Amino acid sequence: MPRFTAGPARLQRLGDGMQEGAFTRFTAVPVSPTIGAELGGVDLRQPVDDELFEELHRALLEWKVLFFRDQELSSEQHVRFSRLWGELEVHPFLAQGDVPEIVRFAKDDKTKAVENVWHSDVSFRESPSMGSVLRALEVPAVGGDTIWVDMTAAYDGLPDQVKDRIDGMFAVHDFAQSYGLAMSPEELAKARQELPPARHPVVRTHPETGRKILYVNEIFTSHIEGLAPDEGEALLVYLCGQAAIPEYQCRFRWRANSVALWDNRGTQHYALSDYWPQRRVMERSAIIGDKPF
Repeated sequence: MPRFTAGPARLQRLGDGMQEGAFTRFTAVPVSPTIGAELGGVDLRQPVDDELFEELHRALLEWKVLFFRDQELSSEQHVRFSRLWGELEVHPFLAQGDVPEIVRFAKDDKTKAVENVWHSDVSFRESPSMGSVLRALEVPAVGGDTIWVDMTAAYDGLPDQVKDRIDGMFAVHDFAQSYGLAMSPEELAKARQELPPARHPVVRTHPETGRKILYVNEIFTSHIEGLAPDEGEALLVYLCGQAAIPEYQCRFRWRANSVALWDNRGTQHYALSDYWPQRRVMERSAIIGDKPF
């Protein structure tokens, strides 16, 4: 099967986002032709007015992940910026930062990273995150990059016969095959009462752009409904593997006080675990989303 196509729709969208004067409140430099832009001229410590928010949101829909440099934010400023897009979740399993809405990822010579797998945040929820804001507090001298992938482009690149096959299919997303592995049977049973497996379309529709998105991921999607186990596993492996195609990706090299804002509905990400035993400390907020359709 062909693995990558760049059709006219993708190229047209790229052209729209790069038009001169597309944004008046900041500069936007693409990180890759498909996904990601680094914005300049925005101070996230300051209040965001309606005009600036409109441009930021438009850029987010176009590029799916936005990067900002030299943003020395407090936790309160981090939360205030994130809340522009909606209410924030409190993660059910990960360690908190200074406030409950912030998750802290602290890795060093005693704690290795385990986020080096393609995933969409909390897809095991009935209403997964709409987006996330991640900031770097401490970074290794070399390594620790993060890669994002455009899952709309991944869907667009599928052969037509695969698109026809998966149209209308549903998959089950479950925290138990990741976070649940460290739980006792009693802990798992209690967590399952609050977070039962969620059923989402294999191809979801973006609620704002109307674009189709390939919505399965390696870490949380347990199986595709209605298929024999072997057949379903083979299809799931193939679909999850689309995230690894470089043409759909961008890669970001962190510096201290860098910030990333991404649309969790149409992307997946992969945090490289290549920096051990160096120290890397990141903090993330997540914006509550809606039920995929």
